[in-house]
Amino acid sequence: MYTTGPEIAAKEEPRTSAAPRLPRLRLVGPAFVAAIAYVDPGNVATNVTAGATYGYLLVWVIVAANAMACLVQYLSAKLGLVTGQSLPEALRDRMPRAGRLAYWAQAELVAVATDVAEVLGGAIALNLLFDLPLLVGGLITGLVSTALLAVQNRRGQRSFERMVIGLLAVIALGFVAGLFVTPPSAADTANGLIPRFDGADSVLLAAGMLGATVMPHVVYLHSALARDRHGKHEGTQQRKLLSATKYDVGMAMLVAGAVNLAMVLLAATALQGSDTGGSLEGVHAAIGTHLGGPIALLFAVGLLASGFASTAVGCYAGAVIMGGLLRRRIPLMIRRVITLIPALVLLAVGVDPTQALILSQVVLSFGIPFTLIPLVVLTSRRTVMGSCANQRPVTVAAALVTVIVITLNLVLIYLTATGAT
Repeated sequence: MYTTGPEIAAKEEPRTSAAPRLPRLRLVGPAFVAAIAYVDPGNVATNVTAGATYGYLLVWVIVAANAMACLVQYLSAKLGLVTGQSLPEALRDRMPRAGRLAYWAQAELVAVATDVAEVLGGAIALNLLFDLPLLVGGLITGLVSTALLAVQNRRGQRSFERMVIGLLAVIALGFVAGLFVTPPSAADTANGLIPRFDGADSVLLAAGMLGATVMPHVVYLHSALARDRHGKHEGTQQRKLLSATKYDVGMAMLVAGAVNLAMVLLAATALQGSDTGGSLEGVHAAIGTHLGGPIALLFAVGLLASGFASTAVGCYAGAVIMGGLLRRRIPLMIRRVITLIPALVLLAVGVDPTQALILSQVVLSFGIPFTLIPLVVLTSRRTVMGSCANQRPVTVAAALVTVIVITLNLVLIYLTATGAT
């Protein structure tokens, strides 16, 4: 049985009133698990496509999205630490049954879209490295993610965190290495920080990049990760843990943001104008042509690590969502099979995996408001958070993030419906 919430917490250190004595670095970990979702194969597809198609134009989207992610992930972790509840659990206690089921349905759809992106990414990477058929690669990715989750289930959250941090290091190496061969232009990078678009397709990509960066499923998950790792505390203990959580989130999002930015800059520098065929396979081939075989190999290895790790984290998040909203848990293998089916169907019918990756990220971007609005509302209420409720500037900033996301999605719908370019 796949365990989340209190069962995992019981495997870790007990929730006591003693003040944490560990150095701040020893409290780091939950945010790095969440950060895996920010460097998943969906990020690779959207970021590389943005750089190869528009050069440095959408650099600002990555920077803005990562800043938003820092705030959002901290609020999620704070909710878990202060209330002792994950975000899905907090919503369950405040929603009628019909609303809770509808909310779970959209959250589950987001989890499925996440799994599609991650399994497809792993399948593409295995095809690039070993020439495996995509369907076989998808099955292997699902099996490996199940094995990774078994580590968390049997050995506890800290072992899972260490394993994920190791995979994150592999991902970073795979996607950053190319910049040492072809450094980006500092002037063009700075110019890319100016917010602007270039037609409807660039808005579509921006929405996908946002959906791939501010990930709804790990907003749900991070509240459970922080709660399960540290427990619920008050007073001095609580302040120390919140301070350590800021450090954890800041470090994790800095790493994830740097990797995402590296993807865009690598494509803008080395791949703009190259014939990539709009696919990750084409990107891999172009990297090999322009930067050499070793860099292309590191890219494929990074993509594979991204697919394996993010699929495990995504399945973990899906279990947290279901357990929190419905008080239902299902065996790991059953959930793994259910969430794996859509990706395998897409691979079996021959859908372009890279385009499916990008569209899955757009689906994720539409799920963000359903996550952010309740998160902002709950963390701003003193009846929920007590003295740890958001200060007014934080609430305003979080509300602004939510408005930006919703506005971008509305613009995307308009441009797509009208065929504007």
